[in-house]
Amino acid sequence: MRSGETLALLGESGCGKSMTAHAVAGLLDPVAEVVGGQVRLDGENLLGLGARARRRLAGPGVAMVFQDALSALNPVLTVGTQLAEPFRIHEGMSRRAAKARAVELMERVGIPEARSRADAYPHQFSGGMRQRLLIATAVALRPKVLIADEPTTALDVTVQAQIMDLLRELRGEQRTALVLITHDLGLAAEHADRVAVMYAGTVVETGPVAEVFGKPHHPYTQGLLASVPAEQHRGSRLSSIPGSPPDPGAVPAGCAFRTRCPMARERCATHRPALTGTGDGRAAACHFGKELADA
Repeated sequence: MRSGETLALLGESGCGKSMTAHAVAGLLDPVAEVVGGQVRLDGENLLGLGARARRRLAGPGVAMVFQDALSALNPVLTVGTQLAEPFRIHEGMSRRAAKARAVELMERVGIPEARSRADAYPHQFSGGMRQRLLIATAVALRPKVLIADEPTTALDVTVQAQIMDLLRELRGEQRTALVLITHDLGLAAEHADRVAVMYAGTVVETGPVAEVFGKPHHPYTQGLLASVPAEQHRGSRLSSIPGSPPDPGAVPAGCAFRTRCPMARERCATHRPALTGTGDGRAAACHFGKELADA
């Protein structure tokens, strides 16, 4: 990813979006095992770092905004104390100086009466305000990469728009690379520069969002886009992808999408397609990606 860019990570529930985010942020459960791939930041493989080195990167390197702000924030600490913590740990600030920076952050993310409300607890804020506080915590140290995992879940439409506008503003100010995890194609189309589509734990298509949505090069992306209700098709039967995704722990040999794919051939059952360039900065993990690109 490039500085200041937004990448939308798309896919249906259970495809591995949040697991991927936790792997990038170094937040996998201790019993989890990385079976392949790398996570590189400035040329360094983060998966090869020890726990202490990863902690040093938490904040200035990779930060994360979680789905459920109430669960992510500590219920027994004031929000001012929680926002001040990164400054005390990473920048060695005094308690007073860190508290002042925390209040500034609260003001920047749109918390009214920030100075007095810094002494309040998470449960004393609305859902939208808690999400703003979580964003403030994540961007406190101006991270190089900010991962937002379904940041507008359970918020009403107006608050959703405000949160996305805030993320866009902060991305521009800090030149942070933003990874937006969502299953909302409209949200991705409006806010992302590029998109990566996941299926069964694997990225199956990547490219500029307008081009991928305009002419997908993978059958799964085609099916995903076709299933979105459209005003011009009002009253018609909704499209769906037949079948169900495979169990993430028992993905079949060959292409994971083959049992649901209208283009599946014998080769798909034995050879898993690699993510291959299809031109113009795009790639697809499909044996027939070039055919779809040239169609």
